[in-house]
Amino acid sequence: MSENQPFVVSRADEEPARLRARFQELGYLFFKRQVDARTCDRLLASLLAQTNGQVALDPDTGLPVLRGRPFVESDEDWDDIYPRIQSLEEFHSFFHGAPILELMRLVTGTDVFVYPMKMARISTPGKIGFETPPHQDAYSHHAGPTMAGIWVALHDISTPMGRVKVLPGSHKGGVRKVFTAEGVGGVQCEIYPGETTWHVSDSDRGDVLIFHSATVHRAEPNITGSTVRMSVDTRFCDYGAPVFFTNLEPHHGWRIEGLDWDRVYRDWHSSDYQYYWRDYPALF
Repeated sequence: MSENQPFVVSRADEEPARLRARFQELGYLFFKRQVDARTCDRLLASLLAQTNGQVALDPDTGLPVLRGRPFVESDEDWDDIYPRIQSLEEFHSFFHGAPILELMRLVTGTDVFVYPMKMARISTPGKIGFETPPHQDAYSHHAGPTMAGIWVALHDISTPMGRVKVLPGSHKGGVRKVFTAEGVGGVQCEIYPGETTWHVSDSDRGDVLIFHSATVHRAEPNITGSTVRMSVDTRFCDYGAPVFFTNLEPHHGWRIEGLDWDRVYRDWHSSDYQYYWRDYPALF
């Protein structure tokens, strides 16, 4: 029987050594309202505009709502929408902005490499059983111990929408065995006996979760009637740490025909974040 406890909340103005020690102990750090609300609103609006009306902003609640049929990653509707999201310059540059980079450097204590693979999450209701199962990025991204994920809530997220939850301290056990499972990613990692307490909290717009590459994490199901949960995330590591080549493709570029960097960059106004990863010294 598993139980939930709230995230331990960290502050960016704490002593860096204290934050890094907490990260090594828990395998994650959770920051409240770290990204400006207006920045989140703009990015959310840009993402919604790519859905052709299937997901829209409810003017009364300010939350995304489903106007079309439910879908999950790799569905036909997802494959239609996602290349347009991936092509947004605003989406990719979001992770290179000061609020995000400062947190990354605070956690690592050094300069960082931001993975070119950026991810948008759209969790609609009506797809219970297809949510992301427990897994480790160390397996799915072939990542080393300095890699971490950084996740940002683009709107307020309450329990029924399906939240991200982590298994505290699970990174200390190394990379685990996996087996086939339903849901995003298609695999689930082993959960050891006695690992019954998960950390999870409702999120406000602009909240940030950073988690170790070996920290087990998962998504709860969206059990609302019409509300859609939307967030964005990417991965980063100490600059110079090894990065596996599959992380250099656009997210889902390996399976959606024509989703490559030429398409992603085609209508960008700036070249600042185009192909910045080509000269990275530790690709394998």
